[in-house]
This record gives sequence, structure tokens and C-alpha cells, in this order.
Amino acid sequence: MADDWTDSLPEAAKAYLEGRRLDEVECVIADLPGIARGKAVPASKFARQKHFHLPDSIFYQTITGDWGEAAGEEGFIERDMILRPDMSTATAAPWTGDWTLQVIHDAYDRDEKPIPFAPRNVLKRVVELYRKHGMKPIVAPEMEFFLVARNLDPAKAIEPMMGRSGRPAAARQAYSMTAVDEFGPVIDDIYDFAEAQGFEIDGITQEGGAGQLEINLRHGDPVKLADEVFYFKRLIREAALKHDCFATFMAKPIEDEPGSSMHLHHSILDPQTGRNLFVGPQGGETDAFYHFIGGLQKHLPDAIAVMAPYVNSYRRYVKDHAAPINLAWARDNRTTGIRVPLSPPEARRIENRMAGMDCNPYLGIAVSLACGLLGMLNETRPDPQFKGDAYEGEPDIPRVLGEALDMFEEATDLHDILGPDFARVYSIIKRAEYEEFLQVISPWEREHLLMNV
Repeated sequence: MADDWTDSLPEAAKAYLEGRRLDEVECVIADLPGIARGKAVPASKFARQKHFHLPDSIFYQTITGDWGEAAGEEGFIERDMILRPDMSTATAAPWTGDWTLQVIHDAYDRDEKPIPFAPRNVLKRVVELYRKHGMKPIVAPEMEFFLVARNLDPAKAIEPMMGRSGRPAAARQAYSMTAVDEFGPVIDDIYDFAEAQGFEIDGITQEGGAGQLEINLRHGDPVKLADEVFYFKRLIREAALKHDCFATFMAKPIEDEPGSSMHLHHSILDPQTGRNLFVGPQGGETDAFYHFIGGLQKHLPDAIAVMAPYVNSYRRYVKDHAAPINLAWARDNRTTGIRVPLSPPEARRIENRMAGMDCNPYLGIAVSLACGLLGMLNETRPDPQFKGDAYEGEPDIPRVLGEALDMFEEATDLHDILGPDFARVYSIIKRAEYEEFLQVISPWEREHLLMNV
């Protein structure tokens, strides 16, 4: 990499470094859970290196740090991957004590082929399939999370953080500006960090849970938006730690409170004209619009294991707790799993409300787009639009991780789009996590079964 490599940085990164000497570069890649893995190197070394290496086994780790038996036909070799920087992702790490940049890298094997189970590569594969079919997907994620009191003992329940008033955050204060003000110092740092990183926040609101916030991002390219969610999770955690609290993206961190979702808004464009393919000549809804919904309805049950990747994820799908329990679709109806928001025709989009905030953003977006693509390619017709309260309908999604994995493992049509190697590795790792969880005896079991059965 040339000595003047900083000249090609994005404008926000250039502005962050203006008049300052860059000290360090964090070379990062998202693993299956979405954790940033990589190396921190001096800026002078980064200027000289074209790539670096990490073992492909980082994608074989469970969320607990154990290893899944995800080896290929040749066994567990643990080969080095070639990680190359995508300089368009270079952005500040403004919470560090020195002047540091982060750069997301892409993973390749020794033959320069993309590593098939690297999450960013999975999403790129899906976006490329859209391109081959003459379509350009656009997404807009909504990120929900909780600010909670520091929790140093896993045996203790998670509690809301203390607000600036000195009182714990209260529940059922959705859209309250007073509630948002309670977290003002943390939110100020979130805004400051986001600005330093060049990210545009479309809005921050208080959600229904105690200490629960939502950040909306501007719509755009799926890979770019997944990069931003990946970065945002880190910056939000760092902003919270500055104020002696934790930010958590668990799907259901607090009992009897709503869970945290990552709602995904989808529209599909003609790349040549920029026309929204969900909109007909007279502003009406097209076959592509209905087929995308049909694809979500047919294939999301098979995809839930990716959008709800942990045992805790399924605690979010609770009736009357702002999370869907089925895949009914409707216009302007938040009780359904698939919603068509109010919008002018040119902004028509379809919202998938199933993904939890605990999912890997690259994989959550990839599998949602894959379901919609299958619907359009197979011309899948949706069920009739739902009328009324969808919570009165029957659940039609898996209720536990084991059931979801059973369905995912049989979904070969999804595997073909996401990549068979990815599907194999993902299933093995999630099975290992699930089996490990089943070995743990919960407080509920000790309380109600120890002396009563």
C-alpha cells in the first residue's frame, strides 16, 4: 500500500485525522456472531501491508468461545485466510486514547476465492445474485437496544440503567422525549461518535422497554448498511461504557419487557433507471411487490435460525410485546410479521419485522433478501392481506432454536442462495451452542422442580 494511502480515505476519516498523526489501524472482520475479530497494527505498518492473515477457524467458534466440528472433507486444518482491506469502510475509532482508524477486511483463500462462510461475503453473494437478475436491493435497518445497569454477575437479573434524574429507567414510555432526555449524556456521545465516523442517524426514539432506544439509519446499499450496523454496535457499547452502563443487543434482556429487534425495510430498484420495482406505471403495486412478500411468507420460517440465532432470541416472539408471532402481512399494521409502511409510491417498501437485534447484520440482511429473491424468482403469491390484530392469529414460526435449526437444515433452496458451505458451517456452530445450552440447569428449574417433582 502506498505511503499516501490516506489520500484515498473517505471524507469523514480525512476530517477526523486533519492536522493529526494517525497512530494505529484496527484491521477487523465480523465473525458468525458479528464480533469484530482482527489485529491492531501501527499506521506505518498498515501503509506497507497489502493484506494480513487470520486462521479460518475464527468462523468455527461458538458464542461461548468453544469450537464447533465444522471442518471440511480434509479435516480440521485451520488454514490461514488472506484478509484484504476495503478502504471505503475506513472510519474513526473516536473512543480510543490515540488517533485510530478501523478498516473492515474481506476474507479470501489462497486461490483468491471469497471465504464462503465469512458473513460479509455471504451478503455480497446475495447482492450479486440480485445484480445478475437485473435488480438492485435497498435496505434500511432499525436498531433497538437497551441501556442497562452494569451487570457483573450473570446470576443476577439485568436491570435498567440509572437515568440522569437518579431514578431507574421506566418502561412503557415509548416515544417519550423526557425518557430520551434521561439518557442524554449517552446519546450525545452516540451522536458524536457517529458524526466522527461519518454515519448519518435518521433518528433516535425511546421504545417501550425500560431503557430501550431505537436508532434508524438512512436507506442504502445492503453491504454498506450492514457495515454501519456492525460499526454501530461497537460505538454504542463504547458510548455506554463511558457513562458506567452497558448497552446490550440481546433479543430479550429483561423479563416482562419488550425485546429488541432489527426491523429491515426492503425495496428493489432497476439499476439502470433507479425505478422502484415495487411500483407500477400508475403508482400501483407490482407483481414483484407481491412476490417478495410471498417469498418472505414461504421462506422466513426456514430462515429464522439466522435471524434469531440464540436460545434467548425466541423469548422475543411474545404476543402483545411489540414482536410478531406469525408471518401475516398488512399495510400500516405493527402486529404483523411483514408490514408495508405508509409511504408515497416512489418510497414503497416492505418491512420484515422478524429479525432480532442479536443477529449478525450481514447474515440477517442476507437471509431476508434471499427469501424475497426466491419469492420473485418463483413468482410466489402471498396470503391475502391480514385485517385486524395479528396477535389473534396462530403462531407460524419456530418457537425454539432446535426447531428452527431443523427447518434451516432442510432448506436447500436457501442454501443455494446463501452458499452451501456457509449453511453447513452455520448449522454445525449453532447446533454446538444449542447442545451446550441444554447442559445448563436454569434457576426456574431449581425453583420449581427441585422439591416438587
